[in-house]
Amino acid sequence: MAGIAKLEIVMDSSRKIIHCDCDCFYASIETRDNPDLANLPIAVGGSPNRRGVVATCNYEARKFGIHSAMASAMARKLCPDLIIIRPDMEKYREASGLIHEVFQNYTQLIEPLSLDEAFLDVSDCNQFDGSATRIAEAIRREVHDSVGITISAGIAPNKFLAKIASDWEKPNGQFVIRPEQVQAFVATLPVKKLHGVGKVTAAKMKRLGLECCEDLRLLGEEELRKYFGSFGHRLYNLSQGIDNRPVQTDRIRKSVSVENTFAEDLPSLESCLNALPDLEKQLLKRIQNLRDSYQIQKQFVKIKFHDFVGTTVEMISSSLDTDNYRALCEQGFARGNKPVRLLGMGVKLIPLTENSDTKSPNFENDKDQLSLSLDS
Repeated sequence: MAGIAKLEIVMDSSRKIIHCDCDCFYASIETRDNPDLANLPIAVGGSPNRRGVVATCNYEARKFGIHSAMASAMARKLCPDLIIIRPDMEKYREASGLIHEVFQNYTQLIEPLSLDEAFLDVSDCNQFDGSATRIAEAIRREVHDSVGITISAGIAPNKFLAKIASDWEKPNGQFVIRPEQVQAFVATLPVKKLHGVGKVTAAKMKRLGLECCEDLRLLGEEELRKYFGSFGHRLYNLSQGIDNRPVQTDRIRKSVSVENTFAEDLPSLESCLNALPDLEKQLLKRIQNLRDSYQIQKQFVKIKFHDFVGTTVEMISSSLDTDNYRALCEQGFARGNKPVRLLGMGVKLIPLTENSDTKSPNFENDKDQLSLSLDS
C-alpha cells in the first residue's frame, strides 16, 4: 500500500500543457473593431444607470482600480471618463471559434474553460520539434494575425502550473516552467495561488502561519489532513507542483442558470413572481443544446435583496417546472421579505451515459407565454 501511495504523488514530467488566456478579451475585441478606443479606459458591461456590472475592462481602466464584477456605477465613479460598452456575445463567440481553429492546428486535446481561455495538451505534437514554447509562440502569433487580439500563455508539465504561468507575463507574453524548475518555483508560491484555495481556506492558512507552498511541505500531509480534511492530500501534492489532472475535451457541466439585476428593486413577492417568466425563457434557451447529454437533477432560485444579502433555494426535480420556480421564489423571498435587486433561476445537472436508465430531460415549457427582457 505504501508503494501505491507513493505513486499517487509522482509528477508526470513528460506532459506539455499550455494554458492560453486572451488579454481583456471582450475589451480587446471592441478595441479591434474600433481603433479609436485604443489607449482609452474602456469596460464591457451593463449601464451604470441600470445597475449594470463590469464583465471585463482593459488595462487602462484597471489602473483606476476597476475590475470584473464591479458595479458599473462604482467603476464610473473611479474613472469618470470610463467608456462602457454593451456586450456583444455573438461577436465574442465568433472570435472564440476562430481562436479554437488555431488551437486545432496543433492538438485536438483542448479543454475550454470559457470563451477566452483553454488548456491545450501538446505532449504529442511534432511541430516545432515538439517544443511547447515554440508552439505557444506560434499560437499567439496566429491568433494575433487572424483574430486581431493578443493572448498570453503559460507552459508547464501540468494544468495547475500552466494556469499560474499564463498570468506571469501578461499582457501579450508567455512564461515557461520546466520540469526541473518546478520544485524551486512552487516553494515560494503564495498559498492563495493554489487551485481550490478560496478566501475562507486562505484565511485559515494565514492563522496557521502557512503563507507559501514551502510552509505546506514542512507541515506535512498528515497535519494538512488534520486541518483541512481530505483536501489536505490535494494541498500536499500542489505544494510540490503535482497535478496529474488530464486535459478534458468534454467538460461536465454541473449547472445552468440565468439572473437579472434590475434597474429598480422589485418591491414585493408579486413583482418577483411576475419577473420569473422572462428568466424562464432565457434559461430554456440556454439549456436546449444540453437536452441529449444531461438530466435535470434540481431546480433552484437565487435572490439578492436590496441590502446585498443573498439566498438560494433549491429542490429535487427532473424537469423545468414553472410551479416549482414560483414555490422556490416564495420560499426565498420569505427569508428576507424586503425589496429584491437580483433574481435568478437555474438547474443542477447530471450527465447522461449510454447505459443510463434515467429518463431524458423534460425541457418542455409554455414557450409562447414567455418573453425576454434584459435590464442589466
